[in-house]
Amino acid sequence: MMHLLKTSDLSAADLAYLLRRSAKFKAKPFGRRSVLAGETVCCYFAKPSTRTRISFETAVAHLGGTPLFMGAKDLQLGRGETLEDTARVMSRYSRALVIRTFEDAEVERLAAAATIPVINALTDGHHPCQSLADLLTIQQQRGKVAGQKIAYLGDGNNVAVSLVQAAALAGAHVAVASPDGYTLPDAIVQAARAVADKQGGSVLVTRDPDEAVKDADVVYTDVWLSMGHSDHERAERHRVLMPYQVNAAAMRKAKRDALFLHCLPAHRGEEVTAEVADGPQSAIFDQAENRLWTSMAVLYALVEEKLEGAS
Repeated sequence: MMHLLKTSDLSAADLAYLLRRSAKFKAKPFGRRSVLAGETVCCYFAKPSTRTRISFETAVAHLGGTPLFMGAKDLQLGRGETLEDTARVMSRYSRALVIRTFEDAEVERLAAAATIPVINALTDGHHPCQSLADLLTIQQQRGKVAGQKIAYLGDGNNVAVSLVQAAALAGAHVAVASPDGYTLPDAIVQAARAVADKQGGSVLVTRDPDEAVKDADVVYTDVWLSMGHSDHERAERHRVLMPYQVNAAAMRKAKRDALFLHCLPAHRGEEVTAEVADGPQSAIFDQAENRLWTSMAVLYALVEEKLEGAS
């Protein structure tokens, strides 16, 4: 049995399989209605969600199962029951567990105790499901992922981490521009570079947004103030990150036909201007839709044991 806790859990072959499977589900959404027939999937969300919750609940339904949504106050965790006991109980009832929470350690503990696949639907450190939708969007819009230059501007957060890991596995050239104090963890960068070298891609980390976005095929950004950040951080984050805003001037430095991507929700006027987010180069709603097809692919692949895992 395999879990999906971070994008680097996948091999290059796994990633390619998931993208193919996602495209098949997009073309034929109800082609595997028996996979979860009669089964339930636990969806435990300690953080609020729009795309992740709707996409996973719909994915379970498309595969013939019943999603069971649980918020932070719906379980006995608040009364002292351990994560391990929770995972063992869920494993007796359901076919898979989808979790969206804060600490990566919580997901790791659940996966260690569970006897069903565990899917990380977002933690503070990783967002593997988003990275799959990102690459599916690039593949469908650009024809391929390998060899594409993907520029990410802004905070080196969980979305950036998973994007870099996915791009490296796919053989893309990813350039991340972040200010001091907001950069990707060095261990993540070094591991991604080692993978990218094997796949014919590359990973560039820079403080210069112009260097990152130059001749890019894809320009990506994310919010500057995420869940877990306090409002008193807003002014400082805006001051430091404003030079990394994706606006018309930034897009002009990319290729003429470059895509704009954003995992949403978007704060127009902050990390991206409305002109770009709602402009002709934006694929953000195709990207959001692709969360459904990739969620289906992940559930299908884990339940049917189609993945080999990173070596």
